[in-house]
Amino acid sequence: MHSITTTDELTQVCARMAKHTFVTVDTEFLRETTYYPLLCVAQIASADEAFVIDALAPGIDLTPFFDLLTDENVVKVFHAARQDIEIVWNLAKKIPHPIFDSQVAAMVLGYGDSISYDQLVQRITGDQLDKSHRFTDWTRRPLSDAQMTYALSDVTHLRDVYLKLSADLEKRNRKSWVEAEMNILTSPETYRADPDNAWERLKNRVRKPKELAVLIEIAAWREREAQTRDVPRSRVLKDDVMADIAVQAPTTIERLGHLRSMPKGFERSKWGESIIEAVQRGVARDPKTLPRLDRFRPAPNGAATVELLKVLLRMTAESNGVAAKVIATVDELDRIAADDDADVPSLKGWRRELFGEKALALKHGKLALAVDKGRVITVNKS
Repeated sequence: MHSITTTDELTQVCARMAKHTFVTVDTEFLRETTYYPLLCVAQIASADEAFVIDALAPGIDLTPFFDLLTDENVVKVFHAARQDIEIVWNLAKKIPHPIFDSQVAAMVLGYGDSISYDQLVQRITGDQLDKSHRFTDWTRRPLSDAQMTYALSDVTHLRDVYLKLSADLEKRNRKSWVEAEMNILTSPETYRADPDNAWERLKNRVRKPKELAVLIEIAAWREREAQTRDVPRSRVLKDDVMADIAVQAPTTIERLGHLRSMPKGFERSKWGESIIEAVQRGVARDPKTLPRLDRFRPAPNGAATVELLKVLLRMTAESNGVAAKVIATVDELDRIAADDDADVPSLKGWRRELFGEKALALKHGKLALAVDKGRVITVNKS
């Protein structure tokens, strides 16, 4: 058992893999101390062979691997693909395509909300995976046989999982449901970390236009700083400090130092002046140039409606063998209760057909819920 450590060997393996209709893929990475995840190992398997690629091997060029991931003739099978795809995007500015995410497929087929890989393998194949190396140090070399075995198991079992799920999707006419989700996962917009949009992850922490203006500037500064230094955002400034700066808008080093959330002495560091400059840009910004904060207002007396929608959601999920989470979230139910035209996934595509139309009918009294022989059922009202 050995890992692929040279570009020539990787080229040959990927050429063989490209002859198959699908390959299974996984990655092992570290991101606790960096902004960009550090790819340590990549695993790949076809129907008849499997390999571990040492991404940290001196001189190895991963281009053949990235080319395979973008080969339109080969389906790339992942489990919980988002982080794996993010790594490829960061390293190669390419998006794997076409892809199949077994976690999404499992939710569509009723295996539960965000089921883990080992649980899915056990339910489909009956095998119990050894997850003792889940938190191993993948930067250490040489890789041990135990690490190699663990890494390979993440792609070899995935072959059987894929074949089972794919067949079930075909049988139940739900392939298009999964494909719709894959479109989101394979959009570059999903992975672009634009500093000018960094405020969106913190927008619920501000209420006033002035606060938003400062937040936009300070969040952009933090994002660029984290990217430049390749450190996690929290190593630059924690979220609660960001929110405090946005609300208090300190325009001097002295006022910055008076913030209770600010680490002692940080205002005198080389970053203190940069923060003040960002705050000043925010304060000076024309409110008319600010994006609108989407302030959701619950419907009057909407709590009871939401509770009914929750019952309908659970009933719909159970009767159709679909995870409730993939149909609608509680936040979406709140928005449906307040607005028939809410811009939410559950009122679009297959979700609307399965649940959304019934949700609106229930909201407007055209559908009722009843209990029949211990089961919740819907009753159409004339």
